[in-house]
Amino acid sequence: MPVPEPSERPLVMGILNVTPDSFYDGGEFFEIERAVERGMEMIAEGADVVDVGGESSRPFATEVDAEEELRRVVPVVEALAGAVRLSVDTTKERVAEAAVGAGATLVNDVSATLWPVAARHGVGWVAMHRSGDPATMQLDPHYDDVVAEVTAMLLERAGRAREAGVDEVWIDPGIGFGKTVEHNLALLGSVGELAGHGFPVLIGTSRTGFLGTVGAGPDGRVLPVTERLPGSLATATLAMHGGAHMVRVHDVAATVQAAGLVGGRWG
Repeated sequence: MPVPEPSERPLVMGILNVTPDSFYDGGEFFEIERAVERGMEMIAEGADVVDVGGESSRPFATEVDAEEELRRVVPVVEALAGAVRLSVDTTKERVAEAAVGAGATLVNDVSATLWPVAARHGVGWVAMHRSGDPATMQLDPHYDDVVAEVTAMLLERAGRAREAGVDEVWIDPGIGFGKTVEHNLALLGSVGELAGHGFPVLIGTSRTGFLGTVGAGPDGRVLPVTERLPGSLATATLAMHGGAHMVRVHDVAATVQAAGLVGGRWG
């Protein structure tokens, strides 16, 4: 998939969680038929990519075995294949292989380890930064220099993927994955620096917990996930204006409008 030219709008990746426990829409699209229906809705709303995931990566999420993840993901990918570009959100080689066989052309990899799958099959790969795993990543995140450390890790993995023969390599700083609010804001403010290294950048802030904290009112009430759309749009727009080539979101229609504004007026 070509990286968009500056005169074009940034791309929008729609999140399709086929899970019972994702932090925002867990259970809503757990049934295969409902997941396919939501995928088609996102296509109609203008999604450039639909990202199908069968295991929640939120903090303290329960691990899912490969067989169950395959049961959740593969039928949805098969049903949507040909209607839109599909990515698979997984850390498991077996699931990535099966999803690519079913029609996915991008591996969205929270673990940043699955570039060999992308190399074997000639598909794209997203390297995301995550400190720890869902059970540990938010216990006590610490960096001496979060921007420098995250950038160094991503460039190292991206370089290894290129050496292995992956032509399409994306990098994602993993906002919300083993980071404090301050870390997330620093990374969001450094998108342009990250994009300057030559790899297209994917950013995902949609409905994440730090938006509830940053958006808290004078009474200190942390915004629940249902009230984080304004923050999601604001941070997605900031990321796109800063140089992100694609944003990963739950709210596709609203973000496509924002992306059109960025591409049409600020490109």
